[in-house]
Amino acid sequence: MELQTLQERVRYIETKRTWLRGLLADPQHSNLAIDINQALIELEDLAAEFDRTFPNGVEAAPPNT
Repeated sequence: MELQTLQERVRYIETKRTWLRGLLADPQHSNLAIDINQALIELEDLAAEFDRTFPNGVEAAPPNT
């Protein structure tokens, strides 16, 4: 997979934070709170891992050979 594509997918997934937080705040979904919290934690972990792996983004990555 191209690094640019990977970065775009990770950033797209990061946009779902607001949606998950909205679900968490909705009392109708209180029975799913544990699962929603876990999804938020995993999303944060994914973003942090990506940033640790590629600290300067795609521009700093070596070209594919």
